[in-house]
Amino acid sequence: MATVNRNLSIYDKATIPNANGLRFGIVVSEWNSEITEGLYSGAIEALIDCGADESDIIRWNVPGSFELTFGSKKMINSHKVDAVIAIGSVIQGETKHFDFVCDATAQGIKDLNITTNVPVIFCVLTDNNMQQAIDRSGGKHGNKGTEAAIAAIKMAILGS
Repeated sequence: MATVNRNLSIYDKATIPNANGLRFGIVVSEWNSEITEGLYSGAIEALIDCGADESDIIRWNVPGSFELTFGSKKMINSHKVDAVIAIGSVIQGETKHFDFVCDATAQGIKDLNITTNVPVIFCVLTDNNMQQAIDRSGGKHGNKGTEAAIAAIKMAILGS
């Protein structure tokens, strides 16, 4: 696993551009909300810690991870944002539904990154079980939301 012995919440603030004046959209899946709310908290805390003003962060909820692509596209088209963070959690079940949702969500967010001028950060956990999701949304491996926020800042600067 990529996160074994790695805390996703650790970053060197000296190497992160100041986020003051940047606008961020965060689109959050309501499915597995105990996980996505943890990811959202990590993202917000990191953005503010790196200089973003809370009034420059817009949050929208969508029903599930599959809907993150549409929500992110609408965010880009209706708000002047410098980056969007798409937050979701898909946990392996007994059917192929997991594969279809994960693949479609990843491909949809990739498509937004090549068809728009606003970076969309993929902050979708695709875990085998709930414990893995807990460990990566504020648990023993830190918070993937924090990592996504740092990526959003860097990509917003790159895109400006």
